Amino acid sequence: MQAFVMKEIGKVGLAEKPIPQPGPGDAIIRTTKALICTSDAHTVHGAIGPRENLTLGHEAVGLVHEVGAGVKLFKPGDRVVVGAITPDWGDMFSQSGNSSQSGGALGGWKFANIKDGTFAEYFHVNEADANLAHIPDGVSDEAAAYCADMMSTGFMGAENARIPLGGTAAIFALGPVGLMAVTGARLRGAAFIIGVDAVPKRQELGRHYGADAIVDFQKEDPVKRIMELTGSVRVDSAIEAVGTEESFQSAVRVTRPGGTISNIGYHGKGDFVRIPRLDWGVGMAEKTITTGLCPGGRLRMERMLRLLENKRVDPTLMTTHTFRFKELERAFEVMDKKLDGVMKPLIIF
Repeated sequence: MQAFVMKEIGKVGLAEKPIPQPGPGDAIIRTTKALICTSDAHTVHGAIGPRENLTLGHEAVGLVHEVGAGVKLFKPGDRVVVGAITPDWGDMFSQSGNSSQSGGALGGWKFANIKDGTFAEYFHVNEADANLAHIPDGVSDEAAAYCADMMSTGFMGAENARIPLGGTAAIFALGPVGLMAVTGARLRGAAFIIGVDAVPKRQELGRHYGADAIVDFQKEDPVKRIMELTGSVRVDSAIEAVGTEESFQSAVRVTRPGGTISNIGYHGKGDFVRIPRLDWGVGMAEKTITTGLCPGGRLRMERMLRLLENKRVDPTLMTTHTFRFKELERAFEVMDKKLDGVMKPLIIF
């Protein structure tokens, strides 16, 4: 089969690999649609260290090709989505309620980290009964692919932000994850949502998904503007969805005492992320900082799919480009360099 791989730091391309084989509880999926994530670019540029001949990708849907003898809930031909995070559910971290950290820090993140990812004609899924989900007939492959990461991660940002009903929230960066955090904040009951971004298309989608106000950080100081919008009270919850120290510090500054800063951004550079000391109340402002990795598992995916099935959100508005699998190298370049107004490229197999 053909696979799109990270050959070494900074170098990608197509390669030929054998079709994987399932273990007793595993499944092999024939890929039909996939999405490229900015974290794939982080990986290629060395954010998690060197990788050699590693298949990239972690957002995909497809048809079950083969299952192991112990798989009970899925059979060949089933249309399925798999979460970007595929824990080993018997692991102590999974059993203690932190399934994304299965096997240690970030250990539930297997695709394109510790095993081959989903940018291939076929890919392997461990513990299929626990990590796959059936796609309902009324949900398209394209929409379902967003469940794997963008929806699950963005909604986690809102869940972790502990937004009170009728509360206020600020979302820093309106990329795909940030836009889904806006949607999540609205669904969680936020009454006033502020989106921070400078790209007109992202601002437009931010308003569509539920932002009541948009702050353009290239035109004004976002902290000062958010203070004005909230009457100097600050927001109940701030969500950092880009992974820069500047936006993280801004999130801390605009959050009220006793509020929550929910970090879902991928901090791919530097040795430290610093907290602004005085805005943190010199450590005593009772501001909670939460972090999280995209939740995985069948139940999580089924809930995401239910939101699509009942038309609570349409993530496909974020698809700006479509490429065939054989064009993946070009698609990756477009996403990596943020060319042509890209938000999310869809890959068709």
